[in-house]
Amino acid sequence: MNFTPELLLRGAAIGIGATVLIDLWALLQRRAFSVPTLDWALVGRWIGHFRHGRFVHAPIGASAPVRGERALGWLAHYAIGVAFGAALLALCGAAWARQPTLWPALAFGLATVAFPFLLMQPGLGAGLAAAKTPKPWLARRRSLITHGLFGLGLYLCAWLLAALMPR
Repeated sequence: MNFTPELLLRGAAIGIGATVLIDLWALLQRRAFSVPTLDWALVGRWIGHFRHGRFVHAPIGASAPVRGERALGWLAHYAIGVAFGAALLALCGAAWARQPTLWPALAFGLATVAFPFLLMQPGLGAGLAAAKTPKPWLARRRSLITHGLFGLGLYLCAWLLAALMPR
């Protein structure tokens, strides 16, 4: 697919918008229900250790802090959202971006749960699909819900952009 400036803009916007939605969801869970959420500083710490060739920690909280880890974690979080937004458009094309439908975005959002299950959670020391956590099925369910919401956010942001930028 040829990424035009329009598609790059749409991809970035829907990725950022969907990421904001899951961040609002995390904030609601934490404030209203005291549900612990991911500390993005730990993700930044994990990424910060890549330059030293260390990709797996047991657990990440026991690893040495990295300068600027919180900012690095948040930057990575939004960069990944943008990359996923662009990937969705690469799969679905410009026609979908101009007239989005729910199911491709929702399916794509749910599919993105493979990244934390197979990459991030093992790297942070939580095991494959959170297997080493005290309640693995609770962690998995929360991840699935979050990534489902991410997919819904991709759709809603694409729909809003299609209304604001019809062509």
